[in-house]
Amino acid sequence: MQGRFLTFEGIDGAGKTSRINALEAHLAAKGVKTLRTREPGGTPLGEKIRGLLLSEDMGVDAETLLFFAARAEHVERVIKPALEEGIWVLSDRFTDATYAYQAGGKGVPGERVEAIEAWTLGGFQPDATFLFDIDPAIAEARRGDRGEAADRFEREKAAFFHRVRDAYLERARRQPERFVVLNAADTPEAIEARMFEETAKWL
Repeated sequence: MQGRFLTFEGIDGAGKTSRINALEAHLAAKGVKTLRTREPGGTPLGEKIRGLLLSEDMGVDAETLLFFAARAEHVERVIKPALEEGIWVLSDRFTDATYAYQAGGKGVPGERVEAIEAWTLGGFQPDATFLFDIDPAIAEARRGDRGEAADRFEREKAAFFHRVRDAYLERARRQPERFVVLNAADTPEAIEARMFEETAKWL
């Protein structure tokens, strides 16, 4: 079976993690070998960069470049080798997050992010991207319920998350062949059923 690259996007608090868990279990039951990973991170270097990005104050240009540095390492050392072995890679965030957070949320020109994307990835993209779309107010309440210390992105104001959400939806409108937009306020069962349906075509 050919490996597939699936990514999961959405603002913090959209509920991605539980649904990724469900899809991972569903695929395992179908005999599909999967690799679970995340961004930033996924490699020893990427995890070090993740620590910096989530905790250290820095300029938005440096921030954007660090995300892509971690991503380049991730793709070459983890994602592509796994796909070549027929493994399905499930990544919690990928390039769309940089577009949404750094371009949409922080004002980096979108064309600049896309130029770095083209240079770094050379056209490599996920087979499908599940976008968990949710009202930022609901996501904020969910983040509060987790009882975890917020990282520096999660501490941003409501207006920031509205811009991030809008950027995600704009990206999805421009690439409808790749994006599957999910109502993250829907029931877990409904969301998972849609995800299972979308991946069934490759099984």
